[in-house]
Order: sequence, then C-alpha cells, then structure tokens
Amino acid sequence: MKNYLWFILLLSVCIPYPLGAEEAYKIGIGDIIEVRILKPEEIIDRSTVTPGGEISVAYIGTIIVVGKTIPEVQKQIQWRLSHGYLKYPVVVVSLIESRSRNFTVSGEVIRPGSYQILGNTTVLKAISMAGGFTRFGSKSRVKVLRPYADKPGYQSIKINLKKAMDGDAKEDVVIQPGDIVIVSEGFF
Repeated sequence: MKNYLWFILLLSVCIPYPLGAEEAYKIGIGDIIEVRILKPEEIIDRSTVTPGGEISVAYIGTIIVVGKTIPEVQKQIQWRLSHGYLKYPVVVVSLIESRSRNFTVSGEVIRPGSYQILGNTTVLKAISMAGGFTRFGSKSRVKVLRPYADKPGYQSIKINLKKAMDGDAKEDVVIQPGDIVIVSEGFF
C-alpha cells in the first residue's frame, strides 16, 4: 500500500496541471509558495515571493520563481537538489495564496481597496466586490488605469457602465493584475 501511495505522489508530480487546462498559473511577487521536500527527510518551507522574484529553499538557498509555473519551479528545485545535495529527492511545490493577481477600486464606491482577481473579473464585478456605488458615484464616469508592460505609467480606458449594464460586453472590460478601477463623482 505504501508503494502505491508513492506511485500516486510521483504521478501527481509528473502531471503538472489538470489535462485540458488552458493556461497554467504564473507565480508573481507576493504569492505564498510552499516547498515540501518529502524524501529523504521531510522539510517544509513556506516563502513569500520577494520583490526580486525569489524564494528561499532548504539546501539550495534562493531561486528565481517569478513568471514560472508551479511545475517548472518544482522541476527546478528537484533538479538542483539531485545535483549535489540529495539522492533521489521527492519535491512537491504548492501555491498557498495568490497575492500577485490583485486590482484596486477607488473613488465613489462603498469599500475602496485592493481585491484579488477571481476568474474573469470584469469592471462590473469589480465594482460589485467593492460594495457598489456610493450615492455620489457616477456610472458614466468610470475608467480603468492599466499599467503599461514596457514603460512607466498607465493606459486610461474609459468605461460606459450604462451600456455594460444594458448587456454591451465590449464595455465590461476584463480586469488584469495591477489595474485600478476609478469611479468618479457625478455632477448634480
């Protein structure tokens, strides 16, 4: 029975993510990662990905993980341990908490703040997560500030929530990590 469990464990290590998964999660700064070295002795390390994109692992020190998938990190750690530190290491890497896929909602909403992206979070859903509009919030004065990938600053995307609430999917933009949703005050 014990050998069967190790076979299942090793099989789970070899299949990086469920079959048919479109896109594997890329590790980001602030994510909490757990590294379990199961063989030859059990060692468990939990690390928060540093602003430099690193975590610390027993025996090998710091490794760069930002932008990599969990299976890629697992293979990297297992390879480094087996080449000079441990004979036949068994390593399992897990994402404990995603903190890098956040966005911010500010302005005339009930609970402005930072929120985690859940699936395909749209502007309407983001405002809903922030408790909705205050009595001064304007549905026609909403914008998304999206960080440029290649330079400092933000792209400003004007959102017409009236059209989005009427079913116009083009107006209900999908939120990306780092976006800032701003709800401005309406004029009376």
